[in-house]
Amino acid sequence: QVQLVESGGGLVQAGGSLRLSCAASGSILRITVMGWYRQAPGKQRELVASISSGGRTNLADSVKGRFTISRDNAKKTVYLQMNSLKPEDTAVYYCNAEGVRDVAYMTFKSWGQGIQVTVSS
Repeated sequence: QVQLVESGGGLVQAGGSLRLSCAASGSILRITVMGWYRQAPGKQRELVASISSGGRTNLADSVKGRFTISRDNAKKTVYLQMNSLKPEDTAVYYCNAEGVRDVAYMTFKSWGQGIQVTVSS
């Protein structure tokens, strides 16, 4: 099993900043991609940002220039630094990780439980 635990969400005023963290644990051989998705009420879950094991990043157009994704491979942790937050960034943010388990080299795709980010105007 692979577990993802998120932290760092909360309530912030527009223009403020938050930093989300997500730590992976369990029977992991290698994590290839880690990322953050979000889901606002009444909307579909969407990709916010992702990062490969080599550091290649992909950010949604709506967050480019405001959000930064990074990861610490040794700690199996991914971070999302969110600056200049807007009310439309309000959503539940989910951590995602894909990779290979150390059990029979099985692949995995795991999700965190989700963490609320609320941006007030």
